[in-house]
Amino acid sequence: MKNFFNNYLKILKTNFDKLDLLKISKLQKLIIETSKKNKKIIICGNGGSAATASHLAVDLTKNAKIRSINFNEYDLITCFSNDFGYEKWIQKSLEYYADKNDLLILISCSGNSKNLVNANKKAISMGLKTATLT
Repeated sequence: MKNFFNNYLKILKTNFDKLDLLKISKLQKLIIETSKKNKKIIICGNGGSAATASHLAVDLTKNAKIRSINFNEYDLITCFSNDFGYEKWIQKSLEYYADKNDLLILISCSGNSKNLVNANKKAISMGLKTATLT
């Protein structure tokens, strides 16, 4: 078990060392600009990234007073996946919940999840701003 934690902490440190502070600063400005325009932040991910999306949305809402949502309700996911297909459930959610100039933040370990790629394309076509964390 000790090896697990030592390796895990090494991986975390390596990833933190790779962070591009300029890109993070740009995302921060984009979030603030979106909030000042009274638009919302929509954050999505799969698996552990969905949990991160939920946590970020709550933190932005509660602590920063920035209106943020995520689409992690199992009834929404299963309904839209059943009706439109898993690869389209997020883009369909955007059609129902997003407004022009909202900001969509997509979180993905691989950056290749078809449902997130489709959501990004849909968001751009709807006039949303987009950012990805991969």
